[in-house]
Amino acid sequence: MELRDRAESAARSVYEILEATPTEDQAKQVAGVLERAAIEIVLEERKRFEAVARECCSPDLDTAHKIAEQVRRDDAALIANLSALR
Repeated sequence: MELRDRAESAARSVYEILEATPTEDQAKQVAGVLERAAIEIVLEERKRFEAVARECCSPDLDTAHKIAEQVRRDDAALIANLSALR
């Protein structure tokens, strides 16, 4: 399931809980807010993982750099995929 689909599904769950019926435009806006929140979480966690990798691998900086570089490549791929969803 793609991120946008998950955001729309979460939005529908919230509407059910609230017993609300949003307009199509409101539903798209809410799904967009949820999608952006998920993206921000992923990016923040990526930074945290990179910091942990550097810290735990500090005796072997080459390994730390390799892990950090792989995280950056994965991050770039994630952003490209998410951008394509819009």
